[in-house]
This record gives sequence, C-alpha cells and structure tokens, in this order.
Amino acid sequence: MAGDAFKSDGSVVMDSIRPWLHLKSVPGIGNLLCKRLIDRFKSPQNVLQASAQALLQVDGLTERHVAAIRHHKTPGSVEAELDLINEKNYGIVTLTDSNYPRLLREIPDPPPFLNVYGRLDGDSANLAVVGSRHPTGYGLTTTRSLCESLSACHLTIVSGMARGIDTAAHQGALASGGRTIAVLGSGLEQIYPAENRKLYHRIAEDGAVVSEFPLKAEPAAHHFPIRNRTISGMSLGAVVVEATKNSGSLITARLAAEQNREVFAVPGSIQSFKSTGTHTLIKQGAKLVEHAQDVIEELAPLIQVTGRPQNHPVEQTGPNLALLSDEQRCVLKALDPYPVHIDDLARKISMDPGRLSSTLLKLELSGLVHQAPGKLFSVNQAPDADER
Repeated sequence: MAGDAFKSDGSVVMDSIRPWLHLKSVPGIGNLLCKRLIDRFKSPQNVLQASAQALLQVDGLTERHVAAIRHHKTPGSVEAELDLINEKNYGIVTLTDSNYPRLLREIPDPPPFLNVYGRLDGDSANLAVVGSRHPTGYGLTTTRSLCESLSACHLTIVSGMARGIDTAAHQGALASGGRTIAVLGSGLEQIYPAENRKLYHRIAEDGAVVSEFPLKAEPAAHHFPIRNRTISGMSLGAVVVEATKNSGSLITARLAAEQNREVFAVPGSIQSFKSTGTHTLIKQGAKLVEHAQDVIEELAPLIQVTGRPQNHPVEQTGPNLALLSDEQRCVLKALDPYPVHIDDLARKISMDPGRLSSTLLKLELSGLVHQAPGKLFSVNQAPDADER
C-alpha cells in the first residue's frame, strides 16, 4: 500500500497514525495551521505535548487554538476510522513520510495525511490533466492520446477520476503501461462516479487512488475545490482540455498558477463553447499544447524525462476508411470533432433518419464515431485528409 511505516498492519502502526487523526480533528486547526505546527514541532505527538507558551510561538495560533489543542478529546469517529483503515488494509501517507508527494508538501496548506489505495512515490514526476465532465469526442480522443504519450515518457498522470476528460486521462496513462494517480473528492469507500469502479481498482494496481477525506465521506460539492488544490499541488503543472468559462477545471488551473506550477491548455474549435475556458487560459499566458513535446519541453528543466513522445499532434489521424461502405463514408465525412445533432446531420446529408441511425450505430461500434447524450454525434478520430 503506502509506505511500510504507515501501512495499516498492526496496533503499533495504528498508534503512530492516531495522533495525526486526533490533531486533524481539533476544532479550528485546519491544514494551514497543521502544516505550521508540524514544521515547528516535527510530529503531532510533539504538538500535543507542547507547552502553551511554545504553541503560541507558531504564527496564526491564538490562545483559543492552544486551549483546543490541549483539551481536545479524541472523538469516537477517529477510532472508527482507524478500525476501517485496518480492516481494508488501506495506507496512510503523512506529511513526514518519504512517500508523501514532495511538491504537495511545499504548498502552504497541504493535507496532513492522505488515505491511499495503492502506492505513492514521493519523488514521481506528476502532471495534472483535467477538463470537462461532458467532453466532445475530440476532447476524449485528444486526452487519451496526449496522456498515453506523456506517460510513455515516465510522467505520472494525476487527475480526479471524474467522468469525461479525467477518466480519459487515466485511461491514456494506463494504455501506455504507465502510472496514474486519482485524487478523489470523496472518501476511498465512496467510489464516484460509480461506473468507474473497475478503473478505480485498475489505477491502484500500479499507481494510487488517494483522498484526504474520511473513508466514508460522500462526494460533497465543497470537497472538489479542495481536491483540485491537491491535484495541482502534487503536480509539476496542469493541462486543461475542454473547459467552459465556468468550469471547475479552471479552479485547478488557477491553483496551479498560485502554487507556481506550469499551466497548459489544449486548444479547441473557436465555435465550441466547451473550449472557451481553455482559450481564455491561453490568452492569459498558458502554454498552448499541440503535441506532447510541448509539455515535455516546458518541464524539461524541472525533471529528467526518459523516452521521447511520438511527434504527432494530439489530434491524431484515424483508421483507413477504404473498408467502409459509401454510405458510412458519406456520414463520416459530414461529421467533425465537435458534436452535431442527428436531425441536423440528417438534413445536411439528406439521409433517411432510420438509415442514418443505423449507419451511425455501425460507425460507433467500429470506434469511429462518438455519441454524447442528447443524440449528439462526432468523430472519435479525424480521418486522413485525403480520405475526407
């Protein structure tokens, strides 16, 4: 699981973990003050044993905080949490553990500890990739291709395991045999979204699923901005693919910039509202990503990257269309990377709706077409120019 020192395999280890959960449960002691306390006293045990005078020397700590620390009783929820960690054999990686992500430790308010399913490597070169929960076919294909290439260069892809771009980012990393980390906005016992259960377990085989929330915490709305801070905090930079102006992915990009991380954005169509946020990022100075090499070149001064990404645009060419029927070729030629409603497509190519629906289904089963909710269709991969 996590590091051997904090793998939940006995009462001694539980005794080592308990002070972390106790300190985290003290009213008024959030991540910022907890980090300052650990920096000053080196361990939660030392914090709990410190004198009031010593505690008051920590910036931001008041007499009220000191009283809370010195008189706080360990709540029953902490013991229940420890029992469940032990039962499920999850790991806990704390701020003082060598497997705690090095970059995350450097932000002002890192989580005091992370619950871990899988294994973390504190020195891995991490890259965040985030985007829309309702992407186009172009967004999905681009994300998988980009992450597969970046992962082949031994970058660890970090995302939030949400629907859409996050899922595609994890899948791309796994497709290359690489490592990926999922940071949840819920507890490890609350897999969200539920359809990603298999992905959850697959990620943990070679990488890690992590959360700073209690194991049974629901995916509450206020958890996700907190989760985004962790995603950007443990990463060298953040790549945004397909985000509207109000997208939560822009929160991750803003946090990355505040944490002095690199910010990247994959451009989309100027006619697609789903890329308005990413285009705004580019206007504000985010590095435009056409190739995986664009990311590698920017990060090269920070890391030793092994391997070379394939030198092709993130929007890849698709399969040979020679084996398709004339009707299928006609439909595919009329589609773009951006979704079109089936009724508009039928009018565009003057095809009977029944025949069109059947043709689209065959193309979708072949992996050439992507269907989004609401009968919206787009190409999964752009065919060769001479075939269009």
